[in-house]
Amino acid sequence: MSHPGSGRPLRLLLVDDHSIVREGLKRVLTSSDNPWDITEAGTGFQALDLLRRQEFDLTIADLSMPGMNGLELIRRIRASFPAVAVLVLSMHGEEQYAMRAFKAGAKGYVTKDTAAEELVAAVHKVASGGAYVSSGLAERVVQHLNGELQSPRHAELSDRELDVFQRIVAGQRLTDIAASMNLSIKTVSTHKSRVQDKLQLPNTAALIRYGLENRIGSSAEAGVDGAP
Repeated sequence: MSHPGSGRPLRLLLVDDHSIVREGLKRVLTSSDNPWDITEAGTGFQALDLLRRQEFDLTIADLSMPGMNGLELIRRIRASFPAVAVLVLSMHGEEQYAMRAFKAGAKGYVTKDTAAEELVAAVHKVASGGAYVSSGLAERVVQHLNGELQSPRHAELSDRELDVFQRIVAGQRLTDIAASMNLSIKTVSTHKSRVQDKLQLPNTAALIRYGLENRIGSSAEAGVDGAP
């Protein structure tokens, strides 16, 4: 597939902090008989730097990354590079994460355990100006919006609070979280306290236990088993 109306290859920016995941995705995308031009980035900051220096049609981004997380990257791309569509490829298959991604400005959402054919279809659809979400996930999103599915307690967290929560569950210390998110330790501690208050959890141990039970954590901690 070339860029609609131009005849040139589609320019994709692949953003994931695991090189093995990026390699797997490149194999899937380049074996699909599409002459796509694929550039890789390991962090959100690197992705924004590339977007400033090169033109891209589509960004394929993970949600859970060290430093700047995927939701923040999506918001920055929408604000500074509105012509670049964003397709999220995430380990999180819950509708809560998909809804946050779409609210941030993503045009598509697929999970890392998706079939290669579906990923290629999603790229085609989003690059052509459409929107894409996996069928099973789409059904749960609709059920959630209709009030048929009960929201988990962590659905009440802000994106920033959820980001801090994920990093705590992944085993990061507050000082490391503050450094990677470019925040003060006091601000990170405040976010942690708000998370505990909203989830009604008495201490850090309870916070981590809730996070593990609800599969909340960074992709760095979860591994790359879902990589195509």
